[in-house]
Formats: sequence, C-alpha cells, structure tokens
Amino acid sequence: MPFTASRQFKAAPRLLAKAEGMHFWTPEGRQVLDGIAGLWCVNAGHARPRIVQAIAQQAAELDFAPPFNMAHPKAFELAERLVKIGPPGLDKVFFTNSGSEAVDTALKIAVAYHRARGEGTRTRLIGRERGYHGVNFGGVSVGGMVGNRKSFGPLLGGVDHLRHTHDLTRNAYSRGVPQHGAELADDLERLVALHDASTIAAVIVEPVAGSTGVLLPPKGYLERLRSICDRHGILLIFDEVITGFGRLGAPFASTFFDVTPDLMTTAKGITNGCVPMGAVFAKRHIHDAFMTGPEHLIEFPHGYTYSAHPLACAAALGTLDTYAEEGLLVRGAAMAKPFEDALHSLRGLPGVIDIRNIGLVGGIELEPIAGQPGKRAFEVFLKCWERGVLIRTTGDTIALSPPLIIEKQHIEQLVGTIADVLTGAA
Repeated sequence: MPFTASRQFKAAPRLLAKAEGMHFWTPEGRQVLDGIAGLWCVNAGHARPRIVQAIAQQAAELDFAPPFNMAHPKAFELAERLVKIGPPGLDKVFFTNSGSEAVDTALKIAVAYHRARGEGTRTRLIGRERGYHGVNFGGVSVGGMVGNRKSFGPLLGGVDHLRHTHDLTRNAYSRGVPQHGAELADDLERLVALHDASTIAAVIVEPVAGSTGVLLPPKGYLERLRSICDRHGILLIFDEVITGFGRLGAPFASTFFDVTPDLMTTAKGITNGCVPMGAVFAKRHIHDAFMTGPEHLIEFPHGYTYSAHPLACAAALGTLDTYAEEGLLVRGAAMAKPFEDALHSLRGLPGVIDIRNIGLVGGIELEPIAGQPGKRAFEVFLKCWERGVLIRTTGDTIALSPPLIIEKQHIEQLVGTIADVLTGAA
C-alpha cells in the first residue's frame, strides 16, 4: 500500500466504503468526517452531482481517445477553461495523470526549453530541503524529504537544494504568513555562485509545502525568489498540486501571493480527486521556443497514454462548473478566520509546539516522543479515526485540509476531536 505502515494496517484495517459531502462511511456504516479532503484533493466535497454525471456521460460517449497525433474536443475546452482561472501569462497547458507526472513534465520542459533556445548547459535543477514533489525519480530528486530519498540510491545527478523556510524559533504560532525569513531566498544566490547560473535550468518550490508539515513562505520570500530567478535567467516552477484550486482562498497560490512562476504544476483538485489527472501550466514564450523546425516532426517528445483522458477531462469540466457555481475557489477566504481561530485554540495543549495556518490548510506540530519520531502524531491519527474524524499526519505534524464546503460545525467537530485526543478526554 502507498505510504502506509502496512503491517500495522493489516492488523487493524481502516476501510472506507461510501462518501458524500463532508463525510466518509465505513463498510459497517460508521460516519467519518473528512478533515483532509481525501488526500488534499476532494476540494468540492464528495459525490458532487455535476462531476458524477459528467463522468457517466463521457464514459458512454467516448471512453478513450489516443493522445498521440489525435485529440478530442474536451481536452481543448478544458485547457481554455483552466487558462482563464490561472495566473496571468500562464496560457499553455500540458496534461498528465498525476502530480508526480506533472512535476517530471515541468522539469523536462525546463531543461528542453533552455536547450531549444541555445543554452544547453542549463541542466541543473534546484529543489528545496523539506520539499515534496511526488514520487517519480525527478520529483524525489528535487524533493527534500529525507525519508523519501534515502531508499532509492543516488537519484538524478545535477540537483541541489535551497535551505527550507521552517524557523520554529522566530515564527512559532504565526497566524498566516510568518514575518521572518524572506532572506532565506538569497540561498539561491549561494547556489548560483557555486554552480554558475549558466548551468541552472530551474528552481522548483511549493508556495506552501503541505506533505512536509504545512510550511508557509515567509513574507516576501516568494517575491525575492522570483526576482533572483529573473536576474539569472532561471525558470521558476511552482508546485501547486496541493495549493491549487481554492485551497488558500484564491484559485491558486500564485494568485494569492501575486507571484507568477514560469511553469506551474497542478493535479488533485483539478478533478476533485474523481479521476486521476495533472496539468502543467506554461508561459507562452516557453511553448513557442519548441515550435521550430519541420512541421511534421514532434516538437516535445514527451507524454502519456492517458494524457487528457476523456473521462478525466469530463471530470475536470464538471469540477470547474461546481467550483464556479458555488464560489468554491474563493470560499476558503471566508472560512479562513474561523478555521484559524479554532486551530490556535489548541495552543497550550499537551504536546503542541507550533500551529501554522493559511486559507483552509492547517498544521499542528507535536513534540516527538524521544527515539520514536512520528509515533505521537500517528497515535493521534488513530484515536481521531476511532472518534469519527479523518486527519493526516506527516512526521509529528497533524496536517488538515478539509473540503472547501466545510461549515463552522464541521470545524468545531474536527478541531474539538483533536483537542479531546490531545488532552486524553474520554
């Protein structure tokens, strides 16, 4: 099983059999509040009628269309819809099947772009410590989560990493973007001096890192990183697989922070988690750099059998309709304050050493048990599950990312259950 303590699971399986709105149900009929939008992806809530209907109709109409040298109308309709809600200037889209594939695609675009324009020496990729960019070799290589890297050998060559931005000493219990740490972006200048800008193709970061414990960018950090990339001709890639589609109370983190990358990866919320899909947004000049040479030849030799799969496109269009009709891409802004207040009410409870939040994302960092990292948070996860609430843990941080349809009573149940578990209440 993926990212699962398989022996523990086999001893006490946790099964889900049904979902609707804010809830799952177990095979026995026990209701469970979804505090993590499935896996950061079910932004509109479960079993939404428009999405279900779109998938069913598409399966009956066109179940598959080959994406190599062929296409189908919904792929282009979806690309046009996505560009309209995306950050200004990112007006080309390449479809993949997951966030991991979107990341590897973006990295390949970056390297190939420089080669296409005569700077083939720019092959180096820069990630960030404690970054997560999926599980393919490219994503793990630029990622900075030790547990994901140490099992798989040397990974890709020509990769380096920025320092992470987590500063518990100066920024503990920040509400929203922390005040201290913009200067950490200057670490890119150190890597430029070490490797020379002429060797660096791209820098990839998550605007808000989710899987590594909900790490927020310090105020001014992303703007500073954008400026340094511009100065040295380095492409900036934002991994918005988690932050895309309303998670911060804006369509994308790029729009929330008003910092536009050159390439942007998305997945998860693009189809509300219903059908696997990912996408890479690109600036037009990057796309146009490939459009040279004989017209019968392939300009960018990359793609997947299921790129722009008809069912995925239909699910995505139904998802975008649902977001638009209910204002979900900005609803997180209205719910952010009650969510923030509830989270920070946990300050001072046993084991809590930090609380972080932005939009409808929350992180509750717990003090590790000596010699047993991750165990304290995992025990909280199990006890919340027993009480009918699904949370996620990464290391000793509880990560929350509820569906954007969440109401105040759901916030009270979610945070109240965590409080009961932390205090040992019956």
